[in-house]
Amino acid sequence: MSKLNFETLLEAGVHFGHLKRKWNPAMAPYIFEEKKGIHIIDLNKTMVHLDQACAAMKQIAKSGKKVLFVATKKQAKEIVSERVAKVNMPFVTERWTGGMLTNFQTTRKSIRKMATIDKMKSDGSWETLNKREKLFKTRQREKLEKTFGSIADMTRQPAAIFIVDILKEHIALAEARRLNIPTFAMVDTNSNPKLVDFPIPANDDATKSISLILDQICNAIQEGLEDRKNLKEKDKEDTSKEETTKEVVAEAVVEVASVEETTSVVEEAPVVEDAPVVEETPEAPATEDIPAE
Repeated sequence: MSKLNFETLLEAGVHFGHLKRKWNPAMAPYIFEEKKGIHIIDLNKTMVHLDQACAAMKQIAKSGKKVLFVATKKQAKEIVSERVAKVNMPFVTERWTGGMLTNFQTTRKSIRKMATIDKMKSDGSWETLNKREKLFKTRQREKLEKTFGSIADMTRQPAAIFIVDILKEHIALAEARRLNIPTFAMVDTNSNPKLVDFPIPANDDATKSISLILDQICNAIQEGLEDRKNLKEKDKEDTSKEETTKEVVAEAVVEVASVEETTSVVEEAPVVEDAPVVEETPEAPATEDIPAE
């Protein structure tokens, strides 16, 4: 991941805050100065906080968990949907439905409804419906797709949530805080950074600023995913080597056992002793009859 430099942030207008009268006093540590009634964000602190957020995002992605991106404001919708889709993460760019996280089981039911309608079209049951029922199901599917289509793959609550403009997405932020889900967000001078675990002081209204920050976050996620993939491949190779070693050892044990068995059979074979040699007794000389005198 290439680090951003001061000039790049400056060119994107990341340093522009809101009017002084709209500021949140909690943002004071991140404000560099006031110029023509507008607060200027300290870009040095922006870079530090962005690096911290990217490092945390990388670890989350490396662990195989999901990060939910939320940005329903006009300037950020297309940017978020385009960038986040590339790293295969869930996102919400339309209306945030209340209870999307705190009442996640209901959210999953709505997603399952979409899957049921899709299944009807594939298994042939769709043709059994009349024209009115088809129209109703089609409209229902389109409505669900618009709200929940981008989070259809999110089978469980996300490991973290990234928000563009916490004032506009205050409901999403509140739900995440209630569930103790780590929060990442772009915070402007009118926001309260204390509500966010990983605040990134930046202009959350300019498209260039949003694009720049999101590119860095998505790059960090991509690196985490690649590291996870490499670790899996390495583990697979190690497992393969270990199994090969086990097979070789097992074959060697079988061979040794076979040799030992053959040896034991030879050792246990009965030894046939040599038959005793019977010495032949020499025949006595024939005694001739002595004639009687």
